[in-house]
Amino acid sequence: MSLRRYAFLRLAGLAPLWASLPARAQAAWPARPVRIVVGYAPGGVNDLLARLVGPFLAERLGQAFPVENRPGAASNIATEAVARAAPDGYTLLLVGSANAINATLYDKLSFDFAKDIVPVASLCSVPIALLVNPSVPAKSLAELIAYAKANPGKLSMASPGNGSPQHLAGELFKMMAGVDMVHIPYRGGGPAMTDLLSGQVQVSFGSVASSMQYIRSGQLRALGVTTAQRLDVLPDVPAIAELLPGYFAVGWYGLGAPAGTPAEIVNRLNAAANAAIADPKIAARLAELGATPLPGTPADFGKLMAEETERWAKVVKFSGAKPD
Repeated sequence: MSLRRYAFLRLAGLAPLWASLPARAQAAWPARPVRIVVGYAPGGVNDLLARLVGPFLAERLGQAFPVENRPGAASNIATEAVARAAPDGYTLLLVGSANAINATLYDKLSFDFAKDIVPVASLCSVPIALLVNPSVPAKSLAELIAYAKANPGKLSMASPGNGSPQHLAGELFKMMAGVDMVHIPYRGGGPAMTDLLSGQVQVSFGSVASSMQYIRSGQLRALGVTTAQRLDVLPDVPAIAELLPGYFAVGWYGLGAPAGTPAEIVNRLNAAANAAIADPKIAARLAELGATPLPGTPADFGKLMAEETERWAKVVKFSGAKPD
């Protein structure tokens, strides 16, 4: 708009209206569906969370929140797509602990997770359990460590893949316990669980949600959980930190958006997400998965993302983990 045109509008008393148009357009958000991009195939925890929270956000904000699955490269394909999307509040990323790990695991990425994705809202943390096949003679954490030290390299440790949260939870355990277990990466949690159940591998760090049925049936033995305290769903299973003080390794999930997304939109999304995980039905479903709601501000989530990126960088470097 030319200065002459603006001067005319001001004299006519219309300039304030013109100046407020961008704010009004922003206030009208969302005017169309908001997609939640998930970096994994349907059926996983990331996908489940997006589909659990999406309908609540839709009801709260008045537009659909469809889930778009873009699997590949440990969520890097999805992350890049969101990082390159317009920062208009219509594209969100289901962020997970894998994003913090990938920042160090991958030598070259076409995006900077810390700079290109802004934190919107944390959703929940998902605990991991140290699982062994019943053929392993150890019936406690102390016995497992003693057995592993007496038999270096004899135990095989399965994971859903190199650099996965489960893999690095195991590497952190190896580092802090001073034991040698051979890492066997699989292409997904399903195949890893199958071989653990059959005894092809002896140890694995798996999500409590996906392993609970096998623990309860006695097909697997849970020797510890990766949270700071014991879990209500597994009260007899100690936290690994009880034996290895400072040990902590959980999966966490939340929502992110392209850098530059207006703060007003981020704050509205944050309020809706906090309301979602406080909803009794959603909270009950999270509890069934062994997940703990993580309410907080965008700044709180940003702090978590930064701390986790720094912490896992040390474990990645120690383990020498490389992407599949």
